[in-house]
Amino acid sequence: MDEPLSNLDAKLRVAMRAEISKLQRSLGITTVYVTHDQIEAMTMGDRVAVLSRGILQQVDTPQNLYDRPDNLFVATFIGSPQMNVLRAMFHRRGDGAVLSIGSQELSVTPQVLADRPALAAYDGQEIAVGLRPEHLEDATLAADATETISGTVEIREGLGSEVLLHIGLDARGVTTEEIEGRGTSPTDGVTIVGRVSPSTALRAGDTARLAVLPGQLHLFDLETGLAIRG
Repeated sequence: MDEPLSNLDAKLRVAMRAEISKLQRSLGITTVYVTHDQIEAMTMGDRVAVLSRGILQQVDTPQNLYDRPDNLFVATFIGSPQMNVLRAMFHRRGDGAVLSIGSQELSVTPQVLADRPALAAYDGQEIAVGLRPEHLEDATLAADATETISGTVEIREGLGSEVLLHIGLDARGVTTEEIEGRGTSPTDGVTIVGRVSPSTALRAGDTARLAVLPGQLHLFDLETGLAIRG
């Protein structure tokens, strides 16, 4: 099937996704489904192949593509809003380490280092750090906000069940185009998106502290764009 739902309106697309999935299961046949819509791929696929510019990037289950992307392209393609990616200096410090993101620091626990043995080779080097919007929370609402990152709220988007906060940081972002040599990153700050509880009192112009879970960080090599795991 080659993008069979592309010309349908949003409501009908949701219904047809379910109908096609039920039909495919009842027939019990292997189906190759081509789409540019990540939601279709994630909800309908048992295994998903992600391609960029004609090159296969990763083949895996939808959940593993989300949890363990092999490279920066897959990481930013899967998930909406897409993953925030920032430049950071990595430094070992005692049993753990720190990530310097602009003027701020995030601690890297010994457990994170143990889970990513290849990270030891990057001591004193700049890497890319990925933070999914849904893994950020208003620190005033988080039960154990030990690690936080702060910035100024530029836009608040209330969606009822959640709030999207667009927050400006004094840091530099990273794009897949930059890694591939097809663009450059801005040097005068970056805006990240946090998907937080609707209980947040933060408004445009406020200084926000967002809680960060170290175990949910995604780390990438800046030259190759590949995930740093080991």
